[in-house]
Amino acid sequence: MEDAAVLRLGVDDSSLVYTLDVITPNVDDPVVFGRIAAANALSDVYAMGGTPQVALSFVGIPTEVVGEHVVRDVMVGMNEACREAGATIVGGHTMKDAEPKCGLAVIGRVPDDAWMQTGARAGDALVLTKPLGTGLLGQAMQTDRASTAQAAAATASMVMLNRRASELGRAHAGGVHAATDITGFGLLGHLRNVVAGSSVSIRVEADRVPQLPGALAFAEAGVVPGGSRRNLTYAEAVTTFEADVATSLRLVLADAQTSGGLLLFVPEAGADALVAALHADGHPHAARIGRVEAEGVAPAVNVTR
Repeated sequence: MEDAAVLRLGVDDSSLVYTLDVITPNVDDPVVFGRIAAANALSDVYAMGGTPQVALSFVGIPTEVVGEHVVRDVMVGMNEACREAGATIVGGHTMKDAEPKCGLAVIGRVPDDAWMQTGARAGDALVLTKPLGTGLLGQAMQTDRASTAQAAAATASMVMLNRRASELGRAHAGGVHAATDITGFGLLGHLRNVVAGSSVSIRVEADRVPQLPGALAFAEAGVVPGGSRRNLTYAEAVTTFEADVATSLRLVLADAQTSGGLLLFVPEAGADALVAALHADGHPHAARIGRVEAEGVAPAVNVTR
């Protein structure tokens, strides 16, 4: 949610949010790449409890190398994801580029009580809606180390919109006090932003954090993106780890995600009901992964087993 800007309308109980995100390929299929890129960009709106409405596309492809049909296929994928989101691509820009990339600039509508990273409260439970590991699996896929099943699991997670997770959070009786999506900064990097914005301390139970199959094994084998390593360094400024939280597990928790899930901060009493609703709605990996321990304190993230 680091790229979003909000404009208050002053005419009803909502605001407009503007966000932009562009990624490079982590799969070979251009249609699937387009879907992932769109889901990743739309996620900023869902992380605020909002609804995407219109978007502008950006596509850069080395057409002299891969052919012009790839541009069409990428746009097919982005349009498919936007239709699923109920949003419309109204224009955009394409260009020849040595490194393929694509993404969206999205305009959405959010309620005036939009979720932010600044509202976490003592006693809140942390609910994560998707498993971690797309960065690690993406690295393994690019080096032909991921199995067919592992690649399929990572792809399925990335193409899934955060639409229903956001809607279920918005409908949750206990409310959502704070939220973020888990993208480039990884779980720990985004938690650093939340604890700083909310002045809270958080405990994360690492064994409760859902992972994609193979993520930990690839971390143990050193198949780790540079961004994930940088995330861990960034998070360590406010994070302490129990001695039995191995470096490989720390890297999973810091793994740079593409189109990751939402992290919702909800009252403890209603957390299990929200997780159950997510499971019933097709988010089988959704889980409670920790709690906010105190507020009005120096920002801190404590990771235990």
